[in-house]
Amino acid sequence: MEINVKEARSKLSSLIDKAEKGGEIIISRRGKKVARIVPVKAKKGLPSLKEFRASIHITGEPLSNAVVRNREEERY
Repeated sequence: MEINVKEARSKLSSLIDKAEKGGEIIISRRGKKVARIVPVKAKKGLPSLKEFRASIHITGEPLSNAVVRNREEERY
């Protein structure tokens, strides 16, 4: 559906209702398309990182031990 700015101002509430139901409204000014009202897509949220974290296997010494050892080695 295409509508001009003046008409969109007077019918904004009904245009939003149409977009909410899945419609798309294009707003034009002096015959040129300038805006579009579309429904918002529902956000799914971020994926769970539980499986990713479980798949990580840390090997070697803890980083804190390596930092302390390197500091001591640099002193002498």
